[in-house]
Amino acid sequence: MYGSRTWFFPDGDRPPLGDSLMKGHESYVLLNPNAQDAHVTFTLYFEDEEPVREIPFTVPAERVRCFQTHNPGHFGQHTLPVARQYAVKIQSDVPVIAQYGRLDARQENLAYYTTMGFKGD
Repeated sequence: MYGSRTWFFPDGDRPPLGDSLMKGHESYVLLNPNAQDAHVTFTLYFEDEEPVREIPFTVPAERVRCFQTHNPGHFGQHTLPVARQYAVKIQSDVPVIAQYGRLDARQENLAYYTTMGFKGD
C-alpha cells in the first residue's frame, strides 16, 4: 500500500475569490492508489477556538478527490472563513497521499503553490 494514514497541514489560509479571471482558491487533494476505499476524516484547528473534529469523507479506491475550501459542502456543514489562519489533520483508515494547494489572487502577480503535508505516521 502507498501513502500515509495521517497528514498535517499547518498553513491553511483560504484566500478571497478576487476579481481576476483566475479566482483565488484553496484545496486539499487526496490520492488513494490502493485497492480499497479510504474513509477519511478532517480535523480543523484554529488559533482562538476549539477544533472542528472528524469531518468524514470517502476517497474511492484508485481515485483522486479534491476538497475545495471555497465550495459550500466540501467540508460538510463547515465553511472555512476567508483570510483566517487554520491548520488541518487528515486521517484515513488506509494510506493515502495528500497535497495542499492555494491560489492567492489578491495582487496582480498571482501566487500559486502546492505542498505535500507532514506525514504523521
